[in-house]
Amino acid sequence: MKNLVYVLSCVVLIAAASCRKDFSTVLSSGKLEFSKDTVFLDTIFTNISSATYNLRVYNKNNRAITIPKISLEKGSNSNYRLNVDGIPGKSFESIDILAKDSIFIFVETTVDITNQASPLYTDKILFDTGILQQSVNLVTLIEDANFIFPGRNAISMKIDSLSLDGKPTSIKGRFLKDDELTFTKVKPTVIYGYAAVPENKTLTIEAGAKIYFHDSSGLIVDKKASLKVNGTLAEKVIFEGDRLENSFSNITGQWGTIWMRAGSLENEINHAKIKNGIIGILIDSIGHATSPTLKIANTEIYNHANFGILARQTNIEGYNLVIGSAGQASLAATIGGTYNFTHCTFANFWNNGIRPLPAVLVNNFFTSEQNGQTIVTATNLKEASFTNCIFEGNNSFELLFDKVEGAIFNFNVSNSLVKFNPTDTEITEIPEMDFTKSNHYQAIIKNGTADFRNSILNDFVIGSKSNAIEKAKSTIYNIDILGVDRSSNPDVGAYQHIDFN
Repeated sequence: MKNLVYVLSCVVLIAAASCRKDFSTVLSSGKLEFSKDTVFLDTIFTNISSATYNLRVYNKNNRAITIPKISLEKGSNSNYRLNVDGIPGKSFESIDILAKDSIFIFVETTVDITNQASPLYTDKILFDTGILQQSVNLVTLIEDANFIFPGRNAISMKIDSLSLDGKPTSIKGRFLKDDELTFTKVKPTVIYGYAAVPENKTLTIEAGAKIYFHDSSGLIVDKKASLKVNGTLAEKVIFEGDRLENSFSNITGQWGTIWMRAGSLENEINHAKIKNGIIGILIDSIGHATSPTLKIANTEIYNHANFGILARQTNIEGYNLVIGSAGQASLAATIGGTYNFTHCTFANFWNNGIRPLPAVLVNNFFTSEQNGQTIVTATNLKEASFTNCIFEGNNSFELLFDKVEGAIFNFNVSNSLVKFNPTDTEITEIPEMDFTKSNHYQAIIKNGTADFRNSILNDFVIGSKSNAIEKAKSTIYNIDILGVDRSSNPDVGAYQHIDFN
């Protein structure tokens, strides 16, 4: 027992010593310096907490100082929250800073826009009082939005999961109601979990609409359902994560995918930008015997953790399509199917690690495990046609046709710029990659210069030094992705060239 008392006494003494200020200070003289004069908390959605931002407060004096008071100008009514040197609150007294040292102040906010006269919410952090008072501005833009949340069980409080094909899944989300089947530009739409378009219904997304996905969220188009994205050149439809801070503008994997399930049909995407997810579009199986499951045009897809488009035995028709960086492949057209791409730019300059696949992969098989053995099953590649396309990136080759025997394998590439310089002889000896075979390849610009404006930023406009200039053949798609006429002397890829050098 005496030993226990002794130990407790030591703990108390140590704690007391750690709390004791063993240095002398002078009062702050109004000469604090700050890492910034305004803390911009970027744009947030109403009633959704911001990220945490920091402000550094410097004492450049040769003496330790005490700041008598640090507080928010709006006091306890402020929507900002502070953490000063590890202590949360809205008002603080007697804050010490050692000589030639500094402290951190962390700032967060949550604002209900319905209680504000303006979407611009501001306050100040005040340091000291009276004539010695200094301040740092706080600025936040609040955006109202339509929120789509999955339900929650009233008893267990578990978030609802989707049932697909009559079977429960682990996918958190719900089916959209009839009055939610049109997204407009009036307010952004913020989706938590997966929002699913029910069977025999169509989700219409109007020009200028913005759709933001929370972490592990996305959009599902169920069998016999459709998605219509009706963007325009002037008002694109945006799909991205719900972190609006500038530091998240190019972070991959912030949300899941747009999943067009087997049996979905007549999906159309025009003038859209899809960025920063895990898979931009995941599309399964042919929804109609003859018409494309997806028609996609004038659209940019980039900065996805795995694939820009992962297609599995489906039917896609695309033109003026740009698919940029992705951790696996920009486009993977797998398990056969039908694919027609015209005036498209596939350019994968992924720089977050080793990318195992080329920018575009096309195959006609799938693998499965049976009794510990890998079984390869051939499927029909009815057509894979690439006309006036660019295949570029930072790998040694950026196009691969991967065929197994036992099924149809029809493909053709014409008037296209292709990077193909593999160091692996197994790749160079693949019969389907023999560019001299005129029944599969015509007018190929092998290892030419694309001359992109800024590949790191997924800006794939081509310049005056590009080998793609005037090398395309005329098609019905005589306007490029930016609305530039290309009815005569068209360039290869989604863009007509400009002189930016």
